[in-house]
Amino acid sequence: MKPFHLALTLAALCGVASIHAADKPAAQPPDVAAPKMDVKTGQPQEGFMKSHENFVKIAKEGKAKLVFLGDSITAGWNGGGKEVWPKAFGKYHPANFGIGGDRTQHVLWRITNGELDGIKPKAFVIMIGTNNSGGDPVESIAKGVTKIVETVRAKQPQAKVLLLAIFPRGVKPEGKLGPQNEKLKEVNAIICKLDDGKHVFYLDIGKKFVPGEGPIDKEIMPDFLHLTTKGYQIWADAIGPKLAELMK
Repeated sequence: MKPFHLALTLAALCGVASIHAADKPAAQPPDVAAPKMDVKTGQPQEGFMKSHENFVKIAKEGKAKLVFLGDSITAGWNGGGKEVWPKAFGKYHPANFGIGGDRTQHVLWRITNGELDGIKPKAFVIMIGTNNSGGDPVESIAKGVTKIVETVRAKQPQAKVLLLAIFPRGVKPEGKLGPQNEKLKEVNAIICKLDDGKHVFYLDIGKKFVPGEGPIDKEIMPDFLHLTTKGYQIWADAIGPKLAELMK
């Protein structure tokens, strides 16, 4: 676990951007690779690039057998999920390649620029797309997720992919499931078809977080998007059995 701690810390530090990132349309289509840009300088964001470079270094070490790809919700395994992570996944030699604020195009850029080079994991856990939901159409977001899965399959044909439905998100201040969440449901209805029963496996664990129609429980998602330790335990428990199958 120790080789991955620095990357996890850097990823978590970027997490604060993700809520606001979802409220603006993307400059680049969701299925076209692009680094996260600093609007003031016109250059790739420094924090994004530092995390990416760290992930590339981890990839080159070739030790990771399980890789998580995503945004701040995934990066949060080093925050609210830091106690759950080693118990749930430590035996799999995991690496967390989550960066706060990432959209599908950012993850796509990262995995085509070194984050999949040098390693041969047994499985990937992918959950991405919520930050696209503020400005991109349903079909475009689904194309972005699809492109990520296709890229992982092309670059890591030996690995299984556990594709998670995009998690529920609520509207402040009461946490009700609003229009943005309905959009994510539509995206999930498309990307679930990527499950081929052989290499890609789709799993929707949204009801584990929000059993009914809301509002979202603050003990699980205090800002109605990111998870607490309780939320990460729910996540770990929900994917544990399937992950055990894929990691054999």
